[in-house]
Amino acid sequence: MAMICRSFLLFLLISLFVLYGTAEIRFTEIRSDANPIIPLDQFGFTHTGRLELNVSQIDLSIKNDNLDLAKVGFFLSTLDAWMHVVQQIAEGKISCALESDLVKLVSDFKAAKGKSSFDVVFQVNNADQYTLVFANCLNDVKVSMAVRSTMYNLEGRDGHRDYLSAGKTILPRVYFLLSLVYFSLAGIWIYVLYKKRLTVFRIHFFMLGVVVLKAFNLIFEAEDKSYIKRTGSAHGWDVLFYIFSFLKGIMLFTLIVLIGTGWSFLKPFLQDKEKKVLMIVIPLQVVANIAQVVIDETSPFGEDRITWKQVFLLVDVICCCAVLFPIVWSIKNLREAARTDGKAAVNLMKLTLFRQYYIVVICYIYFTRVVVYALETITSYKYFWTSVLAGELATLAFYVFTGYKFKPEAHNPYFAIDDEEEEAAAEQLKLEDEFEL
Repeated sequence: MAMICRSFLLFLLISLFVLYGTAEIRFTEIRSDANPIIPLDQFGFTHTGRLELNVSQIDLSIKNDNLDLAKVGFFLSTLDAWMHVVQQIAEGKISCALESDLVKLVSDFKAAKGKSSFDVVFQVNNADQYTLVFANCLNDVKVSMAVRSTMYNLEGRDGHRDYLSAGKTILPRVYFLLSLVYFSLAGIWIYVLYKKRLTVFRIHFFMLGVVVLKAFNLIFEAEDKSYIKRTGSAHGWDVLFYIFSFLKGIMLFTLIVLIGTGWSFLKPFLQDKEKKVLMIVIPLQVVANIAQVVIDETSPFGEDRITWKQVFLLVDVICCCAVLFPIVWSIKNLREAARTDGKAAVNLMKLTLFRQYYIVVICYIYFTRVVVYALETITSYKYFWTSVLAGELATLAFYVFTGYKFKPEAHNPYFAIDDEEEEAAAEQLKLEDEFEL
């Protein structure tokens, strides 16, 4: 517990310095950059989309009245359109992306009229997912500027602004409804613990804590997305979301490790190697959560985002692999005990339980890490919420399975077995041994 507290304080301290993004209202500073193409942000527009662009502190490394400022500016492009633009440039049909009729020209630097700033409001009438891109087609000219981009869709009869990208606008309701489900599960679990209080172990209270943290995590995420939807900024709700996301992540991985070791309901202590797993998983979860904060709070095309995305994936894979070791150790120990202590059926039932849990943990990790990512990649931007819902439903199913399999019982089914089951289990174990030989 002391390690969790120290890890939490470290995460909180670092994340407060990292939180500099402002949701769907982006601030980008470009300093002495000569790159011909700089992608800034991405957004899913409806047919009533708007882009507000505020450019200030413009400074060019070469100040020459003969510079063609029409070759420096901003445009919107879909992924398909951009592939064709690249082909046009390669074939020599155009020399600058701003010249292509396949992109939507937002503004070039002529709009500044010699000033160091300019503002543009651009209407998007064709629904699609667009990337805001800055193009500099002047050779050897470095550009410095500050860019504030605000993207939104107009919704309803009153034309109110929706700052969430199309496909994400339904997320506040999804998260809120799921939080109600988890609060209901917490209430049901409290009732079960009260009714079965004579057979409750410490692990059952730990499971309650995980469910409650998950419920609060979802309710804060719903508020976070709701404020972004209405105002373009989280107004501090993102801090609460990240705090509870961190606590939930550490508690969930710790719970999987504790259940895998059989702590509390099979043995009242942890072995040294099991403690080492926790000492590895908890600090790695701190790193993973910091990486997630950086990923969420930076532009989709930021340099730091790519690095932290790789860090997050590496750390997440290590954590997912680490939590499987205690389950494997328990399966091995139970298998050896089934052959030596004369209680084949009892240990075989425990063995079956841990085998099932091992398979479910692997399926949960695979689905939430691989399948959900695949859904995000292949589904249209308009249905982004379906990948989020799929991941959350998989998590809910995992929570329900864990609670059902390890719920407190008056007569623990893993210890109380009749004679016929004892004989059948012993015979099954004997056949397995003969098959292996």
